[in-house]
Amino acid sequence: MAKGMRDIKRQIKSKQSMKQITRAMEMIAASRLKKAQDAALASRPYADKLKEVISNVAAGTRDVQHPMLQKREIKKTGYLVITSDRGMAGGYNSNLLRKLTQTLQSKHKSFDEYSLFVIGRKGRDFLTKRGYPVVEEVVGLSDSPKFSDIKTIANAAVRYFEEGHCDELILVYNQFINALSQRPIEKSVLPLVEVEDSGHARTEYEYEPSAEKVLEVLLPKYAETLVYSAVLEAKAGEFGARMTAMGNASKNASKLISSLTLQYNRARQAAITQEISEIVAGANAQV
Repeated sequence: MAKGMRDIKRQIKSKQSMKQITRAMEMIAASRLKKAQDAALASRPYADKLKEVISNVAAGTRDVQHPMLQKREIKKTGYLVITSDRGMAGGYNSNLLRKLTQTLQSKHKSFDEYSLFVIGRKGRDFLTKRGYPVVEEVVGLSDSPKFSDIKTIANAAVRYFEEGHCDELILVYNQFINALSQRPIEKSVLPLVEVEDSGHARTEYEYEPSAEKVLEVLLPKYAETLVYSAVLEAKAGEFGARMTAMGNASKNASKLISSLTLQYNRARQAAITQEISEIVAGANAQV
């Protein structure tokens, strides 16, 4: 009985230590979530304004045949996948990677039909371990990523399309809905067909040296901005998922501690009752 009580007490201490860790991780994620959410929201006006400018330029230069504005037959697809470097975030990474693998299996017959650009250690490890064709990767992003942190891979993915190595580029990431909800989505980045169909009123600009040269500079920057905005949204989603997961873990730890405490008290009460019974029996034997 004493051995059983020691085991229960050891389990209680273990669960209490675990609860302290998960509670601390929940608070850290919550503190970082607000900053990441603000960064994600702040990136949207810049992307929207850049899209408006490009739409006006493209509308005034219909004869320009820029490769980033042209649809072509889809023979090969490029995917830019955004995951996290760390786990402990519930189904944040697993849901996204499941959606990605389902898409790859349903749309493509072989590895020759697509290439992958991966941001995040979790995605990199998952895909390379299974032999998927990863062209380029970036891991070890900070909790507040800067554009310079992902510029290399974003630029590489854009050039991959421009040079004709793929016929479309798709972003695969977790869209931030709120602290409790993140939705895995696939968003087409290239070709930039939607900029020509913008609903904004047209504004007249003067270009130097020419509208064509302006487009050559702005179009890649706009595509890279879309990638960076997705990275910021994914970071906000990561912190939201981790905060929720660690909160649930803390609640489960509390339930386990309560259950084990009840078991311990019952075992202790049984041990006391047994000792009293033995004392009474010994006293009666001497009468």
